[in-house]
Amino acid sequence: MQDITSKQMERQVDLWEQVREQVYTCFKRAGDALFNLTDALLSESQAKSLAELSLSPSFQRKWPSVYEALEDGTIDVAKLRAVWVEALLAQSEPEELIWIAVDSSVIERPDAHTSEDRGIIHLSNLPLVNKPIGVGWTVSSVVLLPDAPSSWVPILDVQRVATSQTPIGVAIAQLQALKALLGKRRVILLADRGYCTPEFLRACHELGISVIVRMKSDRRLYRPPVRLHPKGPMPKDGSLFQGKRQESHGVPEAEVCELEASGKAVRTSRWSHLHFKEDRDLSVKVIRVEREAAKDTKRDPRVSWFVMLDDVVPLSAVASSYRLRFSAEHGYRFLKRDLLWTAVHVRTPAQFERWSWLVAIAFNQLCLARQLGAAAYRPWESQERPVTPSQVRRIMPTLLPQLGTPARPCQPRGKAPGRAIGFHPKAAQRFPVVVKNPKKKKKPAVPLQEPA
Repeated sequence: MQDITSKQMERQVDLWEQVREQVYTCFKRAGDALFNLTDALLSESQAKSLAELSLSPSFQRKWPSVYEALEDGTIDVAKLRAVWVEALLAQSEPEELIWIAVDSSVIERPDAHTSEDRGIIHLSNLPLVNKPIGVGWTVSSVVLLPDAPSSWVPILDVQRVATSQTPIGVAIAQLQALKALLGKRRVILLADRGYCTPEFLRACHELGISVIVRMKSDRRLYRPPVRLHPKGPMPKDGSLFQGKRQESHGVPEAEVCELEASGKAVRTSRWSHLHFKEDRDLSVKVIRVEREAAKDTKRDPRVSWFVMLDDVVPLSAVASSYRLRFSAEHGYRFLKRDLLWTAVHVRTPAQFERWSWLVAIAFNQLCLARQLGAAAYRPWESQERPVTPSQVRRIMPTLLPQLGTPARPCQPRGKAPGRAIGFHPKAAQRFPVVVKNPKKKKKPAVPLQEPA
């Protein structure tokens, strides 16, 4: 646990109170109930549903107001995004590198037939099955990475990927919105191999964002074209470069060999001036990282491939820098397991996107409270290790009453008259699962007619 002075603590508390006021102004409708719901999520670590969150002392309303807020509430997302970018980067220097990660997460909704815009999603970490797919929604998130691997990954933006969109297109739109808020700060983006596409890399290049993106070993790249014959047109592509083909590599432009903490060697090689066939004007660098200590499994491969656009990250630091991306995986696990991100079942996509922002607000407030240096430990937890979000969350019931809330107190309106006599609600509308590329039905075979 870090030691902080009283002045630093007072400054951090003032920043936290100011951010809470600004967040409250981002709620345009049902703001009081939405803000109370966020505080209940912060303080009630034992709640497992929305109904149980309504029992929190921080939620000053009855349980129906939870669902009413998610159904009728509105959030100014652009303003809220700007509030968190300013708050989370308030203590960083202008020349300091900003490390971010973008990734998509799937929300399973196989039995929600009344939920609109459900699509086919990929389910990872399943046992050996023929088709690891399911039905649900996809959400794209941009997080701020910590200096060292941990679960502390504040959320800068979160947006649902509609079935008419792609995770790549949504991620590009998110980066465009964030880059305008980050200004001239140097940004380095870490992403998985699903984002190693010419479209995404071109967008990062135009935005001035440095990248370290993982690449599949079978991805085809090409060297600059070379004229082989004096006559005829100039070739559009040069020789092939493919990770799984050793004969296509040639001599690397640069190579660095270092030792890990275990004493095993890590060899990093680089090839420059390569391009994709889909975007020949975009020059990329391919990095190969070979680790002797790796188990050579799917989760821990011995050879990994990456793509970069520039030399902002030194060659020797590529492997250690990319490890920061796995902090986002630990952050997602905390959001799903502790903050009920995927456990809450709402009907419409808009309601779930609204809930996702409330989860992001709660988690980002934990990141601000972490700077206070206070946490609650279990008897079996070591205080020598870095503090975790769960440990900071345990002190929220003590801190939140001291901070107060900008939400207005509840004004009871009496007992509702209830449904009119003879009213029979209609069944909710059912929606089919959206399949982007359905298989074409084969035409029935027409029997040949015998000649007369």
